[in-house]
Amino acid sequence: MTYNYLNDLNPAQKEAVLNTEGPALVIAGAGAGKTRVLTYRIAHLLQKGVPAGKILALTFTNKAAGEMKERISRISGPDIARFLWMGTFHSIFARILRREGDRLGYKSNFTIYDTSDSKSLVRSIIRELNLDDNIYKPGVITARISAAKNNLVTASMYAADGSMAEYDKSIRMPLLAEIFKTYSSRCFRANAMDFDDLLLNTNILFRDFPDVLAAYQDRFSYILVDEYQDTNYAQYLIVKKLAAIHHNLCVVGDDAQSIYSFRGARIENILEFRNDYADYRLFKLEQNYRSTQTIVNAANAIIANNTGQIHKKVFSKNEPGEKIMVMQSMTDMEEGFSIASDIFDKKYSQQLNWSDFAVLYRTNAQSRIFEETLRRKNIPYKIYGGLSFYERKEIKDILAYFRMVINPEDEEALKRTINYPKRGIGDTTVNKILELSSDQNVSAWQILSEAEKHSDQFNKGTLGKLKGYTDLLTVLSADIAKADAYTKAREIATGSGIMKDLRDGKLPEEVSRYENLEELLNAIKMFTEAAETNGEPSNLEAYMANVALLTDQDNEKEEDRDKVTLMTMHSAKGLEFKHVYIVGLEDTLFPSPMSAGSSKELEEERRLFYVALTRTEKQATLSYALNRYKWGNLERCSPSRFLREVGQEFLYYPQTGGKPFTQKRIPGERPQSLKEEPAEFSRTGRFKKLHPSEEKSTVVFESNDPSEFSEGDPVHHERFGNGIIVSIEGVAPNVTASVAFENNGTKKLLLRFAKLRKL
Repeated sequence: MTYNYLNDLNPAQKEAVLNTEGPALVIAGAGAGKTRVLTYRIAHLLQKGVPAGKILALTFTNKAAGEMKERISRISGPDIARFLWMGTFHSIFARILRREGDRLGYKSNFTIYDTSDSKSLVRSIIRELNLDDNIYKPGVITARISAAKNNLVTASMYAADGSMAEYDKSIRMPLLAEIFKTYSSRCFRANAMDFDDLLLNTNILFRDFPDVLAAYQDRFSYILVDEYQDTNYAQYLIVKKLAAIHHNLCVVGDDAQSIYSFRGARIENILEFRNDYADYRLFKLEQNYRSTQTIVNAANAIIANNTGQIHKKVFSKNEPGEKIMVMQSMTDMEEGFSIASDIFDKKYSQQLNWSDFAVLYRTNAQSRIFEETLRRKNIPYKIYGGLSFYERKEIKDILAYFRMVINPEDEEALKRTINYPKRGIGDTTVNKILELSSDQNVSAWQILSEAEKHSDQFNKGTLGKLKGYTDLLTVLSADIAKADAYTKAREIATGSGIMKDLRDGKLPEEVSRYENLEELLNAIKMFTEAAETNGEPSNLEAYMANVALLTDQDNEKEEDRDKVTLMTMHSAKGLEFKHVYIVGLEDTLFPSPMSAGSSKELEEERRLFYVALTRTEKQATLSYALNRYKWGNLERCSPSRFLREVGQEFLYYPQTGGKPFTQKRIPGERPQSLKEEPAEFSRTGRFKKLHPSEEKSTVVFESNDPSEFSEGDPVHHERFGNGIIVSIEGVAPNVTASVAFENNGTKKLLLRFAKLRKL
């Protein structure tokens, strides 16, 4: 040991690290150092002499697992840390299934389908069954199949359940069970598993083969689980089975940050831990090292409104910090401009980085306005959870070739590669191959490999092209197990013709695609070198197993670092920023209207607000608009009930000199000019209704009369400046004008709300 790592821990953390025997529940408040506790607990086990191979540590992201393993390597040494079973649920269970999957009829080189692969296959099945994809929507069906699997419901169980059939009829998809059954059989035939299969099949493996379960129960003397509140039923059951012999299970999490029920996460797993393990010990990590005292106290006030929780009192010894700012805007567009301006001012006045700022919203659709307003101020930004590098077409194309070389039975990869680069094999031929595959219940690759047996189905020219494709894959597959990932990847990129196809492009977007291929090869080179240094498998199969299980947090590139981050509150979990803007805090938006009829769902929305606020290190800003466009109409909004729950002592209103806003607005007046006495919140979290006489004087906009304007009129807009009306379209009251502005391009404005002034 190079140093005494226990000196890095506070008393509560130290207690959780040292007590390694028996079941333990570590409740860690936001920013309380749970990763450090988990890491040092593993290091302490190693110091006590527990073999690394006897320790299983499960996380939700590769990034988290990598950071923990790196810390343990520094403490215990890389030669010991490398033998830990540490990784995401999906990567660890994939590792087990590659070893044991033959018991279930899978080959060890099975492909892992991502979400787009699953949707593509479902889309094909819908088309083959001659169903209307406007009714049988692929996204809805894949989500339904995923939910079933996460609850350990197989396709045959689903088909046999009458209540499932009744529900499917009620949503006008009576053949959903048949699609599920076909989907499962096609995946199996292609020697492929989707993400949910990795959990489902591990449960089936342990259920049907007690000797396999016993072997892994014996192997893992100590099991540690991160973010336990995010586990679903399938994950919960696997962990419970594996811990049944030694009982040395340590789960770390925070029930106040359970926000993924829509993915199948069950908060009950952490709340009812004591019922599963009566002899458990509870450790509470309550000191927040991330945020100011004001942020922590406000977050405590919010979450105190939830009844379903394990009570703790999170505190901070950091500076008190500034109060939480509340910003009120007339419209959602004004909200975007106000926040962009605030970010710009703070960045330069406080000498901050763009990456110190994050804008958090409830729904992805809200990003549009912030993209526009940030772009107009030339503020660099990135959308977290947007199109991943690995989702780009050129990357998916080359990865499909990698998949085919590793597992030629992969039907989705075959469809993507068989005619790219173009080799004259059309859709008719591909559909015929898939039809024969289905009729004979064999893989499409087997049909291709024996194409000459089907000379009655394909003409001589087509047979030659098919043979060219299979011969190419056979050549590229040579030495697949022995060659390192980079050597084989470069050989495939060249041999397939993809590198030449992309290199020949001259347009900017074509050059960009070629650069993306280069970036991928660079990544594979780094993977290869790291794997060889660590003594781990460095072949292409090992690389693909890693890529298939990447998450958004694992995909961040260096050039994305110094940018303002735009993301949903769900995506923000696990991250932190100096300045956080929580936007769209309106009752019709957040909490989500879908939670209105359920106290359980409302509590999850409140936990989501708690998570969003506790991403903040220094200063948080809460923002809402009094009016928001919905389906083309401007609708009046009320501030979210969560604003009332924060506690007025933690809030500051910069637009009014510190006083809470009033509901009443003077026509044309900016929020900074409000003079009325502050209105109070009602019990529902909305502002109290104004007296009728006041309501009559409340005006949000002075509407323009569309008839006053004509094409060619020079006009002025308070934000876009001077311009000329190019065209006028529509029927009252929804008349729009396209205005060519001198410095802001052409904008399409709804005239009655545009506040244009003739010049």
